[in-house]
Amino acid sequence: MKNNKILFISQEIHPYLPQSPLADYGRVAPHVMQAKGFEVRTFTPKYGCINERRNQLHEVIRLSGMNIIIDDSDHPLIIKVATLQPSRMQVYFIDNDDYFHRSAPSPDKELETVSHPEDNDERMIFFVRGVIETVKKLRWDPAVINCIGWITALAPVYLKKMYGEDPSFLNSKIVYSMRSEAFDGELDPRFVEKLMPHFSKDDLASLGDGPVDVNKLHKLAVDYADAVIIASDDIPQELIDYAIASGKPVLPYCGQDEDADRKVGDFYDSILPQED
Repeated sequence: MKNNKILFISQEIHPYLPQSPLADYGRVAPHVMQAKGFEVRTFTPKYGCINERRNQLHEVIRLSGMNIIIDDSDHPLIIKVATLQPSRMQVYFIDNDDYFHRSAPSPDKELETVSHPEDNDERMIFFVRGVIETVKKLRWDPAVINCIGWITALAPVYLKKMYGEDPSFLNSKIVYSMRSEAFDGELDPRFVEKLMPHFSKDDLASLGDGPVDVNKLHKLAVDYADAVIIASDDIPQELIDYAIASGKPVLPYCGQDEDADRKVGDFYDSILPQED
């Protein structure tokens, strides 16, 4: 039987966060695929402004408890889950006090902390590794892994280089949905150094030797993804050209209408392994 499981790794999801093009995309994309008959699970960060009681989040004890080491420091991984109505889609939240809980007077202020590079490098590492380790524990082997937003840009390289032989991901196709949302400035100058325990310098060639901005992250994601979706209408042409030059399947920006949903569904089908 053909594997029809799609894992979405999303930077933001409405209604857990204020409505925005990125948060809407994070909700609509998995909902559309679920409506088409795919089995869907979604992961997103548990930002401090998300109201757990109102959104009925609860901790999954059997999945929590792991520590993720970043730059020689241990950071506890907490997993929470909620059900998005009316589709009854399960949404998993990656939680950690150090990276996702900030004192903020309003949700908008909370989200502003994600757009500034103070510790976005470690937040990215923790989030991506937290998702991967949790999916392994779930023993839920996705056929497609769709990464949405720059905070997910490390997922393709981790999945291909660090977890490439893991049975949970051995046959997974990785799709990177390139969005135009960005953080301000550049990441911590030690970002590449913090990644080096698991990667070689050649693995991270797209990040170069200088400061890392969001465009370099997009290029790294393209390097290790199996396919790319241009998910915003204002992506720099340089990045579109980079994706096309990779020789991998690229879905051009196709709007947000019903025909766009069909095109995305067809795109998934085109990269899924065919039944014997």
